[in-house]
Amino acid sequence: PLVRVDPTQLESSAEAQAATAQAAISDVQNARTSVLSAENAVSQAQQSLAANEVALAQARQSVNTAQTSVDRAQVDVATAQRELKRTTDLIESGVASRSEYDAAQDRLKTAQVALKTSQAQLEAAKIAVEEAKARVNQQREAVKAAQNGVTQAQNSVHSSESRANAQQALLRGQSSQRFKATTLSPLTGVVVDIPARVGQFTLASTSTTSLMTIADMTTINVEVNVDETEIAQVEEGQPAKVKVDAMGEKEITGTVTQKNPLAVSRSDTTGSGLGNRVNVQEAKEFKVVIELKDIPNDVRDSLKPGMTATATVTTKTKQNVLAVPLQAIVEKTPTPTPTPGGPAGQQPAATPVGEKPKEIKGVYVLDGKKVKFLPVETGITGESDIEIVSGLQPNMEVITGPSRVLRTLKENDTVKKQAAAKPGETPKPGDSK
Repeated sequence: PLVRVDPTQLESSAEAQAATAQAAISDVQNARTSVLSAENAVSQAQQSLAANEVALAQARQSVNTAQTSVDRAQVDVATAQRELKRTTDLIESGVASRSEYDAAQDRLKTAQVALKTSQAQLEAAKIAVEEAKARVNQQREAVKAAQNGVTQAQNSVHSSESRANAQQALLRGQSSQRFKATTLSPLTGVVVDIPARVGQFTLASTSTTSLMTIADMTTINVEVNVDETEIAQVEEGQPAKVKVDAMGEKEITGTVTQKNPLAVSRSDTTGSGLGNRVNVQEAKEFKVVIELKDIPNDVRDSLKPGMTATATVTTKTKQNVLAVPLQAIVEKTPTPTPTPGGPAGQQPAATPVGEKPKEIKGVYVLDGKKVKFLPVETGITGESDIEIVSGLQPNMEVITGPSRVLRTLKENDTVKKQAAAKPGETPKPGDSK
């Protein structure tokens, strides 16, 4: 952690909010249990309603049966009354006996009793139907009440869930505030600057002053300035050797990863390339970024942001070429010579006024004990040697030395051949190699 605030108050608030949120969750569980109970009550009420509807149907069937019995009893009474009347008429005529009359009268009484019984059963069946209807209606109301209970329980669940969600949101807010009490680094790196001071008030969302600066050391880049005369040779992907001043002559391999297309003046310390654009006479440079590769752990641990470094970029390579030391190259103004076939002492046409004679690039070679100047065409340049494209043959002995001394040599001057200088020594002027 980079910065930590005393979390005591935040932790206390978070614990209280956690208890409130847990209570809200318990309310949700209780409400869901109530929903299950209400649904069970609905199921039971519906079962009772179905049973009462069956009983109502049976009661109505009993009414129909009783009505049939009444109808049959009424027919029997009517039949018995007709028989009694016929028997009475026969007795008066002297045809029937008294016993037949009594039997007919008994049958009538029996039929009348049966009719009354059937009528009583019919009334009882009708009463049973009304009672069954009442029970069915009552049970239907019970089903509606149970269904309303389910709706109320479900509404209670929704309300409890809303309260629980609100409490959970507050709890997350409290947890977020507690988490923000500790500021963690978003990356693995090294703290390179702490502009904030003890007692300084700052807000993470509004402050323009950073608490600290962290450098990402997983990828280490070196930013170098390349002169405008050489930038055309630099391309992304070229290998490079980097030396850090604090590490002496130790070289670190790298690769060019970026070449800024906008030039900056050497006095432009901002690197924007805009401040001194109008000063066209001032020397320009280009920013080039080199990513260090295969850094040993001991070297990586020693590297710090802001260290001074120099880099050598390999722009081109060639194998098996003819090369001479850079100190052997001489640029000299051509010496006028008489025109072949002309009068003695005749000179070539003079260089037009205002034009500087073009210098000839070449090397001095040893011909016996005398020197001879050979114009050459050069190619790519290395750290200490330069390629000779034409003008020089292999195994020729070239003369090296300071340029100011070599420029004073003349054709056929005599020089003395000396052994190569030992490491740490400087060859004497005019040495041949």
